[in-house]
Amino acid sequence: MSAFDVVAVRKQFPALDEGAAHFDGPGGSQTPQAVADAVARTMTSALANRGQLTAAERRADEIVVGAREAMADLLGTTAQGIVFGRSMTQLTYDFSRTLAKSWSEGDEVIVTRLDHDANVRPWVQAAEAVGATIKWLGFDPETSELDDLAPLLTDRTRLVAVTGASNLLGTRPDTQHMADQVHEAGALIYVDGVHLTAHVPVDAAYADFYVCSPYKFFGPHLGTLTASPELLETLKPDKLMPSSNVVPERFEFGTLPYELLAGTTAAVDFLASLGGTGATRRERLVSSLELVEEYEDNLRDDLESRLAAIPGITLYGHAANRTPTLLFNLEGHSTAAVAEHLAKAGVNAPAGSFYAYEPARVLGLGPAGAVRAGLAPYTDQSDVDRLVAAVAALTGPRSTN
Repeated sequence: MSAFDVVAVRKQFPALDEGAAHFDGPGGSQTPQAVADAVARTMTSALANRGQLTAAERRADEIVVGAREAMADLLGTTAQGIVFGRSMTQLTYDFSRTLAKSWSEGDEVIVTRLDHDANVRPWVQAAEAVGATIKWLGFDPETSELDDLAPLLTDRTRLVAVTGASNLLGTRPDTQHMADQVHEAGALIYVDGVHLTAHVPVDAAYADFYVCSPYKFFGPHLGTLTASPELLETLKPDKLMPSSNVVPERFEFGTLPYELLAGTTAAVDFLASLGGTGATRRERLVSSLELVEEYEDNLRDDLESRLAAIPGITLYGHAANRTPTLLFNLEGHSTAAVAEHLAKAGVNAPAGSFYAYEPARVLGLGPAGAVRAGLAPYTDQSDVDRLVAAVAALTGPRSTN
């Protein structure tokens, strides 16, 4: 396996030429030139609805098939189980409504206090619509570790929705173990992998449903769900009469955005090129993301230790297993003031609760939330130095906040 070369990686991102230090990746990563080129090339090529008669039809079909194969390689699943949608939120709403058709009064759905609201509210609303019961799995505010799932599981449990990694705190629950528990109870598990997929090798085959968003890992804005084709065959979503009833097309409403799918394939190929080795794209993805994980974790440890040494800093979330994501507040300064100060210093680290309504409430953060610093493969040591220096400057004698 090769070494991770952050200098070479950074050269692929035109946005970095603007000079900002980007810690805003959890909300959406910057885009490499190769992805932008793939989108533009598709937009300027002849396209039509999918088919085999004309070159335009064949190109559209090849783009869709290629994107399914790329996402299956990234997630360790099968192309026949890849569903595309406008966003993870839209996909989760669609699937919650479809799954709820088989629920009835007295059935139970478990959601967690650690999740982004996109993996909470759709399930709560779908359960309420059919009279099913919602159960809540809490977490320890000090460690941000989830409570034990086992006491909540019963023979009436139908689904457990859980995050692969908290977008607010970075906490990575042991979703493989949870899936084993859920399956033992005869239920399904729906894993929100939006914040996880950008940072570690993923093998999503253990989950009944796994969702993610390519724009978190250098791709365009859309969502992806993976599930076994056999499971998808059992689900009957509301759809137009003339639209395809085959899996996975039956879950995709209207014409797919071909240019975004081409960009998604390019993003997966870019991830596979980050220093890893292997004969197949899947092997290169796994080894590249192992390098990314090691690089980001080392950088996070340095950033965390240096932020912790700044007087008045409160760091939230101390899970042993987490993504390179830090959440903090600074005593005597509003979160908005800290984020504004950082922005003026050329450091993009936004403040808020980032749609993680439940964990922000458990932590007592209120509507203002906290400042979030998320690392990405294009983050380098100079970015970390700039962030630390900018935060430290707020505690100095020249602070005006």
